[in-house]
Amino acid sequence: MKCRLLLALSSVLLATPALAQTRTVEVITLASAQRMVTAAEAEAARNGWNVTIAVVDPAGELILLHRLDAASAASVDISQAKARTAARFKRPTKALEDAVAGGRLVVMALPGATPVEGGLPIELGGKIVGAIGVSGASSAQDAQVAQAGLTALIP
Repeated sequence: MKCRLLLALSSVLLATPALAQTRTVEVITLASAQRMVTAAEAEAARNGWNVTIAVVDPAGELILLHRLDAASAASVDISQAKARTAARFKRPTKALEDAVAGGRLVVMALPGATPVEGGLPIELGGKIVGAIGVSGASSAQDAQVAQAGLTALIP
């Protein structure tokens, strides 16, 4: 009798589809990314810096890439790497650079880490919704351009 009951229960449980466990991830919109890039480009132009600006989602995947005419080819990859690092590690890339400078060389071995200033996470409502990364000038100048972009979104 117990065996039949267990068999009957197991067939009911197996026939019932499992309820999916999901979560909602907030992501910066393309319109917001464009607004940030416009402000970042204006800051770079004011200073005569030829940079590439990347905006990514929280997973570090590209939403928008904007390369100024005279920006180096290498800045395309580096700007994306900085943005990806800021998004995935949920902190400015300067924090990772400072850790390396302070002797925490293990940071350089972290998968996907680009410990070079110029990447900033985009936080709205306590959640990381993306990041902006800039490359092409000095690291501090890249950070200045990224901050201008971030300020256009979050004054």
